[in-house]
Amino acid sequence: MPINKIIITGGAGFIGSHIAENCFRKFKNAKIIIIDKFTYAGFISNLKNIAKDKRVKIIKSDICTLKNSKSIFSNTDLLIHAAAESHVDNSFGNSKIFSKTNIIGTHNIIELSRYYSVKKIIHISTDEVYGDILKGSFSENHSLNPTNPYSASKAAAEMIIKSYIKSFNLPVIIIRPNNIYGTRQYPEKLIPKSIFLLSNNKKVPLHGNGKNIRHFLAIQDFISALFLIIKKGKIQETYNVGSSNGYTNFDIVKKICNILNLNIKTSIQYVNDRPYNDLRYSINYSKINKLGWSQKRFIENDLKNLVKSYKL
Repeated sequence: MPINKIIITGGAGFIGSHIAENCFRKFKNAKIIIIDKFTYAGFISNLKNIAKDKRVKIIKSDICTLKNSKSIFSNTDLLIHAAAESHVDNSFGNSKIFSKTNIIGTHNIIELSRYYSVKKIIHISTDEVYGDILKGSFSENHSLNPTNPYSASKAAAEMIIKSYIKSFNLPVIIIRPNNIYGTRQYPEKLIPKSIFLLSNNKKVPLHGNGKNIRHFLAIQDFISALFLIIKKGKIQETYNVGSSNGYTNFDIVKKICNILNLNIKTSIQYVNDRPYNDLRYSINYSKINKLGWSQKRFIENDLKNLVKSYKL
């Protein structure tokens, strides 16, 4: 299927801007429409390499209240829905914003896609919809068991999408990735936050005992998985995209301290844990491996250059 028109929601954020840049390079004749509310984590500077090109149109809008939807959605070949409130800590204090953006916003995007017959839709979800798992890994067929307002809102968005698959035969594919890291990530997440604080002689706050385990996926590996799914993914299926090595939050901060020649014992401050903090995330991603994808990058190799990029 030729791709001549692409919509990317949340395209000025960390993940969305990388998607937008790579779509611009890969689909050289496609018109690219970027929709972003430009909240605290979305910046036009993230799109500086493509923003002025005539193929790119940037729309500042809330996905819950889009106007001129016909001109935006008609004759769209591919829609990548990346817009979301995504910081778990914030979801405990202001969960209604997460429900509005992640549930109502997704419902609006999906309904407009149905109404204007978007040919293919990629919905970016999260591994957190599964909840935590002490042993083993979740496959795509496991039940969803979210444990915080953020993951609950993402799981609810998936339920709406699945209802549209059943009711309207919507051509959508769901992706559930691990924690994604890379340049441009807003410094509220563990890696960029730790780099910024430690680079400025400040301590990193660690929840609880710092032993919660997460798997970290490079943005480059996520992008390669995304394009493989666009090309070979089966419509109305779900794909986990993960990384092989799990690290505690303490491990990650220690690695950054080592790069910056800092003592880990004097560089962290233990703080009260979240109301509930998933102990371990782990997903089975053999399904996308069978399509031909494999992890190429590893956080232990990428951290040094990432620290340099955030310090510039």
